[in-house]
Amino acid sequence: MAPFLRILGIETSCDETAAAVVERAVDGQPTVRSDVVLSQLEEHSAYGGVVPEIAARAHVEALDTLIDEALKRANVSLSDIDAIAATSGPGLIGGLLVGLMTGKAIAKASGKPLYAVNHLEGHALTARLTDGLAFPYLMLLVSGGHTQLILVRGVGQYERWGTTIDDALGEAFDKTAKLLSLPYPGGPAVERAAKSGNPDRFNFPRPLVGEAKLNFSFSGLKTAVRQAATEIAPLTEQDVADICASFQKAISRTLKDRIGRGLERFKSEFLHVDGAPALVVAGGVAANLEVRSTLQSLCDKHGFRFVAPPLRLCTDNAVMIAWAGLERMATGVAPDDLDVQPRSRWPLDSNAETLLGFGKRGAKA
Repeated sequence: MAPFLRILGIETSCDETAAAVVERAVDGQPTVRSDVVLSQLEEHSAYGGVVPEIAARAHVEALDTLIDEALKRANVSLSDIDAIAATSGPGLIGGLLVGLMTGKAIAKASGKPLYAVNHLEGHALTARLTDGLAFPYLMLLVSGGHTQLILVRGVGQYERWGTTIDDALGEAFDKTAKLLSLPYPGGPAVERAAKSGNPDRFNFPRPLVGEAKLNFSFSGLKTAVRQAATEIAPLTEQDVADICASFQKAISRTLKDRIGRGLERFKSEFLHVDGAPALVVAGGVAANLEVRSTLQSLCDKHGFRFVAPPLRLCTDNAVMIAWAGLERMATGVAPDDLDVQPRSRWPLDSNAETLLGFGKRGAKA
């Protein structure tokens, strides 16, 4: 048996083009040989959000170069690669097509197996790469497209305990920033403004606090921010700072209730887990210090280990896609056929109740 498996990962689900080479030793130890990410922030900033057509075109222009760069940095050639892993969903269909078709072409030309990876599975398994976590554990995914609390039982074994019934948390940050004429991306802009604000000036709602089910809702909070801003317009710089600080406080209190209940449920269902149970956070909103502080305090209170992978591995990247492919290879999952199709909607837990974005293409996530 070879001492390790080596995969080329490709990620193009939204507005980052990424390629990486990652290895997994027989004992499970990972080695990231290269990690290349090209952000499209400048291309989309003028529009206040991601424009799908611009994103897809940028992937086409950059992906081949990034793959070549990833191989060079890893000091390997395609002949040294054991498999190809490419994001197949969920995400923007144009970008997914670019990455998956490129992965298919490389797999066909090189005779290597292809793994079509669920982007959310990449997030779910990253903590095993960075921190060597054993199953099971909880993951909070908070990004522009997703807000979910997921039980990670094993590779390919996921149980969604909660999801947003309307806006994702990152989306709420972006829309609040746009309302307040703050720059894109909205999350960092809101956090910067909040530093000089009064978090007690506005008593914004805490959606679903007290509910037994572990779902999230941020649409009403976003509406409350709009109403408050309209009532005191024109806004001063201090007004904006106070709104942002109050907005973050409402989010913090909401997460404290929602995630706290999730931690209690985990403890009641997994009494046999050796050592401290773990809560993993992933997604772009994981960079927010208020959110991190809230989650750390919750974990300290409930006796959980708080795991936040490095920010570059919380946001979209190809390392997590390669690692998910490696995890599937190591557990004996067969590679995908070359006729596999991208999926703009692809829930990790196909048995979960549909709450958001259901249509002919199926559940959003």
